[in-house]
Amino acid sequence: MTEFVIERTFDAPREDVWKAWTDADRLREWWGPKGFTVTYCKVKLRQGGIMHYCLKGPDGTDMWGKFVYQEIVRPERLVFISSFSDEKQGVTRHPLSPDWPLQMMSTVTFTEDGRRTRVAVRWSPHAATEAERKVFDAGHTSMQGGWTGTFDQLVAHLAGS
Repeated sequence: MTEFVIERTFDAPREDVWKAWTDADRLREWWGPKGFTVTYCKVKLRQGGIMHYCLKGPDGTDMWGKFVYQEIVRPERLVFISSFSDEKQGVTRHPLSPDWPLQMMSTVTFTEDGRRTRVAVRWSPHAATEAERKVFDAGHTSMQGGWTGTFDQLVAHLAGS
């Protein structure tokens, strides 16, 4: 299994980028791949707390997800287990890929670079089967596209904040 890593430098101070990742109102404005909109987002930013959200896809389909925060080091790092979800915060399978890992370990770091901020996202399957790890490895190109679109939306959000 190969860890998925994507990085982007944003033309904004680290505190602004941190708030964009941790404030529900701000997340509603940019979270998710291009073409998706956030219709619900609630954040309890504490160890063991949850971010629970719903994305509406371009075809009108709702996709629920959640993060369970494992570690929060303001404004340097977020560590959480992410998963697809339902309206009641239950863990569900990927709606389009039943062999996708049920849970992902996610680490997001925020590094100051003058008045800019470098964000690195690291993803790896959590408690996954061999079949799930293989699907994860095969999905790196798709993840690259999804995260690139998500980061593009964050660029636009930060430019307007």
